[in-house]
Parts: sequence; structure tokens; C-alpha cells
Amino acid sequence: MSDTSLSSVTEQPALSLTAQAAARVTTLRQAQGNDKLMLRIAVSGGGCSGFQYGFSLDDTLRDDDLTFERDGVTVVVDEVSMDLLGGAEVDFVEEMIGSYFQIRNPNASSSCGCGSSFAV
Repeated sequence: MSDTSLSSVTEQPALSLTAQAAARVTTLRQAQGNDKLMLRIAVSGGGCSGFQYGFSLDDTLRDDDLTFERDGVTVVVDEVSMDLLGGAEVDFVEEMIGSYFQIRNPNASSSCGCGSSFAV
């Protein structure tokens, strides 16, 4: 008798992008004059909480990249970073102290005041 309620394959939750974040990437692509630019997000060790987010614009896909799209904008994340970003939402925030990309990450157990580093 087999138990069909258990699955040996776990599907990685997607990464989502808000409309504000997509609009900001579109603006940055236009400023750079390159419509092929994608928002690359990477997680690396460091920061005040253990891991930190890195954001860059890139027009090249690597073999281990996963892509997510919204409103004609592509977000690129490598497989290792995706292990820590599954289910996260990328937003673009404009406040009096500045404007920045922000990640709401359900995998983070805590984050620091700067918002660019987190712990799991």
C-alpha cells in the first residue's frame, strides 16, 4: 500500500516582483539604453545578519539561472540564491531617506535595520 499524499519532489516557490519594482527596472533599462537588461538578485554571506542581498543589472543568463517575469521585466536568480529566496517578493520603495529595492523574504528569521541583510 503506497501513500500518495507524500511527494518526493518539492517544487520551489516562485519569486515575485511588484509593479513598482518592474517599473523601476524599466526606467533603469531606458536610462542605460539597453532593453535586454534584467534585474539580477544574488544572496551572499556577510552583512550584519549573516546573509546579504545583491542587486545588479545584467544582460547575460548563466547556466544555473532561474528567471521570473512581470510587465516585460525579467528577474534573474542563481539556483543557490533561490534556495534562500523561494516565495520572496521584490519591491521598489521610495522614502524620504532614499529609494531602494526591498525583498520581503518569508525564509528570513530576522533582518537588520538596513534591510539588505538577513538570517535564516
